[in-house]
Amino acid sequence: MQAERVQEMRRFVSRAGEKLEHALEKFEVEVKGKIVADLGSHVGGFVDCLLKHGAAKVYAVEVGKGVLDWKLRNDPRVVVMEGVNALYAELPEKVDLVTIDVGWTRQKFIVPKAASLLKPGGLIISLIKPQYEALPRERRGGVVRRELLNAVVGRTLKGIRALGLEILNLEPSPLPGSGGNREFFVLLRPLAYEGESEA
Repeated sequence: MQAERVQEMRRFVSRAGEKLEHALEKFEVEVKGKIVADLGSHVGGFVDCLLKHGAAKVYAVEVGKGVLDWKLRNDPRVVVMEGVNALYAELPEKVDLVTIDVGWTRQKFIVPKAASLLKPGGLIISLIKPQYEALPRERRGGVVRRELLNAVVGRTLKGIRALGLEILNLEPSPLPGSGGNREFFVLLRPLAYEGESEA
């Protein structure tokens, strides 16, 4: 009975949807009518959230196969791209927004790929997972040591800026990641779209 009640209360196919909804609200990003690429879709929590917020189309990019929820798989607004490594994803059109939730891939590798998929003026919302950004000595049992968390996140953000992206906002995820790791959403915009250049 309790399991059924939890299922009824759950708005999305996975708790990742709750995470992204929090970021959309905090960042005040409107997705209604937008074309979105979701890198690292897995079960589809982000995809579900994007659709519920009115996205016109979502490219669901996932390296695994058969993991996307059946409801999303059969939604005409979803373009299922299974067995595709997000680092090498190619789309038939540019998108308004890219959302990122990937494991084992550092931001400095995935963010440039995301930027290449955007229309001019497009945005990126990426979930920073410090456990994948940290050096081995900065982790204990797969979890970033609390006293080093800020340093790891700061170093990650510095690396993103060096790639030519503007950091518009940063927000802690409302839910922990694997192993209880603290995670952070970052809102990004490629500087080139504003005509800015490196000195």
